[in-house]
Amino acid sequence: MKALAISLGDPAGIGPELITEAWARRDAHDLQPFFAVGGEVILAAAARQRGLDVPTIRITRPEQAAAAFSAGLPVLALPAASSAGETERYSPGTPGLAGARLALASLRHTAQLALDGDVAAIVTAPVAKSQLAKAGFKYPGQTEFLAAACNIAAENAVMMLAGPQLRTVPLTVHCALSEVAGLLSVDLIRRRATITAQALIRDFGIAAPRLALAGLNPHAGENGQFGDEEIRIIAPAIAALREEGIDATGPHPADALFAPHARAKYDVALAMYHDQALIPLKALDFDAGVNVTLGLPIIRTSPDHGTAFDIAGTGTADAGATIAAIRMAGECAARRGT
Repeated sequence: MKALAISLGDPAGIGPELITEAWARRDAHDLQPFFAVGGEVILAAAARQRGLDVPTIRITRPEQAAAAFSAGLPVLALPAASSAGETERYSPGTPGLAGARLALASLRHTAQLALDGDVAAIVTAPVAKSQLAKAGFKYPGQTEFLAAACNIAAENAVMMLAGPQLRTVPLTVHCALSEVAGLLSVDLIRRRATITAQALIRDFGIAAPRLALAGLNPHAGENGQFGDEEIRIIAPAIAALREEGIDATGPHPADALFAPHARAKYDVALAMYHDQALIPLKALDFDAGVNVTLGLPIIRTSPDHGTAFDIAGTGTADAGATIAAIRMAGECAARRGT
């Protein structure tokens, strides 16, 4: 099997140190070979700062990663035109334009490796969107960038958050809460729910996925007493999904959908907006949550946390989500046979 590729993330954030921690714990978590894309000096410094003995091994081709993996963390050298800033000194917790440019170069090269079929899957380390914007990044986040790189419409790239206790999909993502009701439609729910069901079959080995859809309003609208989006939009979308053979239920009151007895009845919960999905996931699986992009021709996962500049370099950042993202990428790749 081909190796996994991991983008560097912002060099002033916790990404580099967690990548080295993941390599140090590779055997305990049975991680398949992976390599970092760029930042050899940064990764070596991050390992030392965290008190880890992690040798870095420079590679020039992805296929060299597997042979090098047992001896050290393989690091693929970036093309010369993209490597500006690799050898600069970065202070954890102090982001800057040079670091954003390096993070973007690593992300772009990582995506290209996947598109070229040189790697089994990719894992993206956390970036600072505000810093990337200064470096010319014109996307709301890495998910939208990867959709564009794959020639997939942004609305067909579905974010799923997955942890040991819960999988959840926000049907609307980075928008103001006041905009959510206007963005919801029968077509959007059907399309994203279908992509989710197909991905659970293909990448997660669930033969007949069970989808539970939350309501938008308190008590799922209480038969129109607290809003009619459930009646006009969500219920018709669920009915259409069921006609297409997808096991979809709801709309369920969101305040009860994530209780233990409720979670046993579905494989994924589809939420109407960002925080409705992410609050329960982070409450249950904060240090093991993985962001998976569904609907792409490539496999992409990411730890479900940010750059955490406030704790970068302190050695306190938990590597659990990064390890989980690497493991999940490998599992999905094995199911696809990439």
